[in-house]
Amino acid sequence: MKPKIAIIQFPGSNTERETILACQRNDLDPVEFLWNEPLDLLKEFQGYIIVGGFSYQDRSRAGIIAALDPVMDQIKIQADQDKPVLGICNGAQILVESGLVPGLENYQIGISLSENKRVKNGQVVGIGYFNTWVYLKSSLNNDQCAFTRTLKPEEIINIPLAHGEGRFLLKEDLLEELISNNQIPFRYSNSKGDTLEDYPTNPNGSIYNIAAVCNQSGNVMAIMPHPERTKLGDEIFKSMKDFINNGTVFKRTLLSKTQKSVEIKHYKRKKECLELVIDMIITDNEALSVENTLNQLGHDVSISRKSHWEIHLKKKTPQAINLIEKSGEIYNPNKEFISKINNEKNTVTFLIRQKEDMIGRSKKESLKNRFKIDKILNLKYGVLWKVRVNSGDIKSTTNKILQSNILYNPLSYECYRIY
Repeated sequence: MKPKIAIIQFPGSNTERETILACQRNDLDPVEFLWNEPLDLLKEFQGYIIVGGFSYQDRSRAGIIAALDPVMDQIKIQADQDKPVLGICNGAQILVESGLVPGLENYQIGISLSENKRVKNGQVVGIGYFNTWVYLKSSLNNDQCAFTRTLKPEEIINIPLAHGEGRFLLKEDLLEELISNNQIPFRYSNSKGDTLEDYPTNPNGSIYNIAAVCNQSGNVMAIMPHPERTKLGDEIFKSMKDFINNGTVFKRTLLSKTQKSVEIKHYKRKKECLELVIDMIITDNEALSVENTLNQLGHDVSISRKSHWEIHLKKKTPQAINLIEKSGEIYNPNKEFISKINNEKNTVTFLIRQKEDMIGRSKKESLKNRFKIDKILNLKYGVLWKVRVNSGDIKSTTNKILQSNILYNPLSYECYRIY
């Protein structure tokens, strides 16, 4: 009898057809399962695949809103019963943001999937969304992961890749533990199996050329490339079936049981910097999605969002400021306008910035090269999240919101408190 596999879909998922075909090719019985179906039905399945796409349009960041959906709580229960769970591309981002991978205590976040950074000879040659074909080299101990069991040690497969936020980032001590535990089933390589760090072998700048990570037991795997889009990725699905029929989990444990809480600093703008706060004329669906998610989690809050630019100029001349504002690089006057930060009762405002600010870097280069504004020394981009607490204790509520990680992933972002 073919193992019954739930194909988990969220609003914005878009690779269910390819995933279903891949399952059917490999004697699995795929059944589409929407995020809002009765959760009790999930226990009837023998395995789960969270498909790729752009769940909730990657609002706040890729995978985080889906990761906080109730369906993922049920997936955790099923994973704890040693059932296989595969997350592909956006599904991998969801697994990482839910804490199912790599499997720290209490599902703490231990990994970030950050914006792509293609690096060659020490220079950044590209950022953002990228699609290509890549080579993946499997691990030495393939029997320790549910999705590599039918592959030979260090076997190379060639499959497509298509994503904007697929760069695996994690702390060095955790990386060493994952390597020791054999929790990195696939790494980017060339056709000969060499794991060169530079682009094009490493297509997104992932640390240690990581293409996939599994949990301690080996039954949950997050993979950024797309094995479902080609028959060349079929061994992953064959392995899933073999694991269901014949496999056992590996009860490995991580040495790092907890992640240290991140200190939230107060933001102080340097006097020599120009600050621009940009608001939207049109409805901000991203803020609404975050607000709805937090309301569903039991927080009675209202959420608004603004863009924040900190521009360091050699000299703050009216001419330079006017050129920056009119360039169209900082904001679109058709749907945005220059605003300000307001300190209001029962509200807290947080400034979230990427540690590697790719947006700021890109805009700085454009302003200097295209618009010949050579007075710019540095430019930093961030997002202002204003949280209004409608009922309940403001300190307790905002602490719980930060702990949910919905506003930022502490491994790849910095958080500052404005008010």
